[in-house]
Amino acid sequence: MLVHEQFEGEQLRKEVNADMDEFEEGVCDETKKYKLGNVIRGLHGAFGKKFMACGMAAGLDEVTLMHGWIMGYLHHNQGKAVYQKTIESNFNIRRSTVTAILQLMEKKGYIKRSSVEGDARLKQISLTEQGTQTAVKAKAMIDDMESRLLEGIEPEQLEIFYEVAQKLMRNMNQ
Repeated sequence: MLVHEQFEGEQLRKEVNADMDEFEEGVCDETKKYKLGNVIRGLHGAFGKKFMACGMAAGLDEVTLMHGWIMGYLHHNQGKAVYQKTIESNFNIRRSTVTAILQLMEKKGYIKRSSVEGDARLKQISLTEQGTQTAVKAKAMIDDMESRLLEGIEPEQLEIFYEVAQKLMRNMNQ
């Protein structure tokens, strides 16, 4: 590991720890305790930074969180037709955002887009060999990260969390 990579990794770990301290203070602060948006934002930010720190440690420093999710989705759905529209709807992100993400992933060699017979406008998206290897490595890293995140959380507590999260999603989609 190069000196600058070690410094970046240590810096990212410090940022993650500082974010967690700030998050815990915000959740425990009576004025912010029940501000759902603060909790969700804090979890999202902390998860993203933790993902990047673990990714750097696993040698995946080129992979963003969204690239990892998309590669995982493509790997899980190998053999099925996946198009840009599929990714837009499954990840609930705008067309322009998906276009930019896919262009970058293609440039980095993670995916390829193939024309579909009968409709030249439609491009099927699939992983390259490099994308497949990266997806497998990212999945192992995410599984490890997730198991560490769940330490000390009882299965019943996690089930309640999932139920509440589903209800929140349903409410947001109304």
